[in-house]
Amino acid sequence: MKFKDYYEVMSVSRDASPEDIKRAYRRLARKYHPDVSKEKDAEERFKEVGEAYEVLRDPEKRAAYDQLGQRPSGEEFRPPPDWQFEFDDGTGAARPGASAHSDFFENLFGGLGGRAGRGGFRSRGIDTAAQVDVTLEEAFHGATRTLSLQRLERDKDGRVKPRTQQLQVKIPAGVADGQRIRVAAQGEPGAGGEPPGDLFLQLNVLPHRWFRLEGRDVWLDLPVTPWEAALGETVRVPTLAGRVDLRIPKGSQTDRQLRLKERGLPGRPPGDQFVVLKIVAPAADDAAREALYKQMAAAMAMNPREAMESER
Repeated sequence: MKFKDYYEVMSVSRDASPEDIKRAYRRLARKYHPDVSKEKDAEERFKEVGEAYEVLRDPEKRAAYDQLGQRPSGEEFRPPPDWQFEFDDGTGAARPGASAHSDFFENLFGGLGGRAGRGGFRSRGIDTAAQVDVTLEEAFHGATRTLSLQRLERDKDGRVKPRTQQLQVKIPAGVADGQRIRVAAQGEPGAGGEPPGDLFLQLNVLPHRWFRLEGRDVWLDLPVTPWEAALGETVRVPTLAGRVDLRIPKGSQTDRQLRLKERGLPGRPPGDQFVVLKIVAPAADDAAREALYKQMAAAMAMNPREAMESER
């Protein structure tokens, strides 16, 4: 049988990362997809790319394949005498191959690609990805979004044409910025009626007027008056679930952090909300207020820069 250089098939280096391999597969699968490709050998190349991807995307198969070393593609090849590759199908037993992969694949891996059938190598459609912007409130409560997806389909004359499909997707409560959610079977359709790929949505949590997000924790800068900080008061504080009472400890200074347990994004465990105090002094914008400030300065003399001024 002939040796197959799967890295050459995928046009990637032997040290390519899983993401590099995935990107290469998406590009080549689109290029040779039999439903849209104009290449004369599209179907054969599509099967070849799918088989290579089946090996290189699987860490165990890839590691076993790499043990064979680098050889010219098409060279006569026989597996080493001690070659053995077993695949656990979830039943606890290894099973022999019964698929129609290439002879090379069959001899090495027993046809255990997971998508083989009587008609030859079967490949599901390509996974697709999109970014969805959500507000912080939607990330907290969850939401339903209607997306417009571009699909390819053949008309009655066999011509491939794009069409727009409206798809409703549910954004679960507690999603974090950058999180990906999977919408099964909403990627590109497979060749020859095979199952479609999946749609992966990457969520982008939009900036909020008051809150900022760090992981599942929510941060809020809270303006307070000098007397609320000095005397200690109970104030109303906004959270994503509604306003709550917060006791400001007596003698608090600006930038002091207070924690509202489990008031961040839902999850296991849920995040917290951190409140950062920001003391705001009233303006001395009339004679009465100016006089009051002068009285305070005389009655509570202090130098907050004393430590700085004592250093040379």
